[in-house]
Amino acid sequence: MKYVLASKSPRRQELMKLISSDFVVASEDINEESSYSLSPINAVKDIAKRKGEAVEKLYPNDLIISADTIVVLDDKIIGKPVDKADAKRILKELSGKTHYVHTGFRIKYLSKEIISHVTSEVIFNELSDELIDKYVASGSPLDKAGAYGVQDNDKYPIIKKVIGSIDNVIGFPVKEIKEAIEQIKK
Repeated sequence: MKYVLASKSPRRQELMKLISSDFVVASEDINEESSYSLSPINAVKDIAKRKGEAVEKLYPNDLIISADTIVVLDDKIIGKPVDKADAKRILKELSGKTHYVHTGFRIKYLSKEIISHVTSEVIFNELSDELIDKYVASGSPLDKAGAYGVQDNDKYPIIKKVIGSIDNVIGFPVKEIKEAIEQIKK
């Protein structure tokens, strides 16, 4: 049995190394938009399940780990920005507010499956136009749900406080995924 991470995300791959240094990365594109009609938590769990299903036929005897993360402000899902202007709009919308980050994950091994989620609360600082412009110009927000990465906070102080798992805000709640893997291997 080997671990298979069903994700192209370099951040998830880095965090997966905290669970195991020996894993395979395999990812198939799926249509995530079709899940956005569900509640935010059900949407991330559905996307995580479908990401895993897309690769499990290639690795039927291995342990498949898949995840998806969304940012939710006022019950509205905020995805990845389409361009720099959209990233600026999203950051202005999040400025000074509290939002939630939900990561759904699925662990599948043979006939066993665990689907769960983790939620963290994120409180943003009031962001100046200058800070937003510098951060967006760095390119970092362009491939992230909510147009930000908690790992960028030292250089671009956008986040006042995270309540809950910081790994979850990055997109891969290591502790909870590790516990689910141990449970499914029993």
